[in-house]
Amino acid sequence: MEPGRLVLDRGGEGPDLLLFLHGLGASGAVWDPMLGDARATARGLDRWDGTWAVPDLRGHGRSPHGPPYSVGVHVADVATVVAETGAESVTVVGHSFGGVLGAVLASEVFGLPVRGVLAVGVKLDWTDDEIAGGHRVAQRDRRVFATRAEAAGQALRFAGLQGLLDPGDPRAQQDVVEVPGGFAAAVDPRTFSVVGADVRALMALCRAPLRLAAGSADPGTSLDAMRPVDPSATVIDGAGHNAHWERPDEVWRLLEGMS
Repeated sequence: MEPGRLVLDRGGEGPDLLLFLHGLGASGAVWDPMLGDARATARGLDRWDGTWAVPDLRGHGRSPHGPPYSVGVHVADVATVVAETGAESVTVVGHSFGGVLGAVLASEVFGLPVRGVLAVGVKLDWTDDEIAGGHRVAQRDRRVFATRAEAAGQALRFAGLQGLLDPGDPRAQQDVVEVPGGFAAAVDPRTFSVVGADVRALMALCRAPLRLAAGSADPGTSLDAMRPVDPSATVIDGAGHNAHWERPDEVWRLLEGMS
């Protein structure tokens, strides 16, 4: 797979690009609460005057599978997508791992016109046990289920949306693929091999204004953890790890505050 050959949804018009980057194990579908029906119709966004793009990362959603799944390769894929849009300025909103990719995208390495990064729910510190757990997932074969709903249940667990969406909901089944013998979550388990990267060092590469936010009930981070990276870090009340799904208006408010 060549870097940058990601499947994406795109809409709107203008030189200013709003780029949505999903987290590890998810897909661009997790941005549906923020985009409304725009992802399906490719229309503009009422709250953004410009173009927007929502890629599925390598090994996720509709994009092809193929290691390596390193941070550098993921960002190179995304950088190629951005370059092909011809955008004159780029604002990134990234969730979890997507926020890390957004920070690296805004480094001096890629020479892209990133004007700001909003990173929501980034887990900055990982224990040895958590890293080992991620690597165990990466070593497993893809699990095949008898029904689409069962596979959707696993896809929701990978995306961190378990309990927020019913596996029988059509939106939950966007990240299910038919495979020999049944159905499976669309994500390649090997993508979890990236767990263990030094997140704080990667965030420090960002050369654009960087804003951190997280749900007040997010188990992976806290205001105290975020403030050394962003002294103006924000907590979104009433949300967990997926604040962009649970409180989309609040995430939009933070984006609009970066203008």
